[in-house]
This record gives sequence, structure tokens and C-alpha cells, in this order.
Amino acid sequence: MKLITAVIKPHKWEDVREALETFGVTGMTVSEVSGYGRQKGHTEVYRGAEYDIALVPKIRIEIVVDDADVEDVVGIVAKTAQTGRIGDGKVWVSPVDTVVRVRTGEKDEAAL
Repeated sequence: MKLITAVIKPHKWEDVREALETFGVTGMTVSEVSGYGRQKGHTEVYRGAEYDIALVPKIRIEIVVDDADVEDVVGIVAKTAQTGRIGDGKVWVSPVDTVVRVRTGEKDEAAL
């Protein structure tokens, strides 16, 4: 099992969600987060005054999948979230040793 974590632009969230549901992903955790990458935020103009935005709003998606589905899910997220501009986000994969469904006590693949 693997934990797929993606940080994407907020306006791409619905597209990514629909693509994942079409693939068959049944559960995920989604959080509204803020951060910055190489661009260190950006500058905007409001009423003629320029100001820096240090933390850019993002959406963080966490999905635990079976090893066989990792490449497909990563590909779906990366392709669907891509705009071709700076700040599109990142996707990373981490190993998961154990998963326990709290309600039933099921473990590992049965808990997915």
C-alpha cells in the first residue's frame, strides 16, 4: 500500500476529484492549505498598491491505494491538475506499513 499526497491549485480540485472518482478511487482526505515553492509567493496589485502574497492557497489530497494502482492514480492527478504554469503543485508517494479501519478493526488491504 502507498500514500499518495498531492498539492494542487484550488481551481483544479473539482477536475481532479471527478477524474479520481471515474477511475474508482472511493476515499480521500482533502485539506485547504497554504504554502510556497520556488516562486516564494507572488505579487498582486490592489487599488493601485502592490503587495506580496507570501503563502499561496492550495489543496492537499491524500489517498491510500493498493500498490497496483499507484502509477495510474499519480498519472491521473498529475495530468488533470496540470496547467503548465508555475505553482501547479507536486505529487509524492510514501509507503504505508499498516492501515486500520477504526469502525471494524479491519487491517491493511481489507481496510481500504
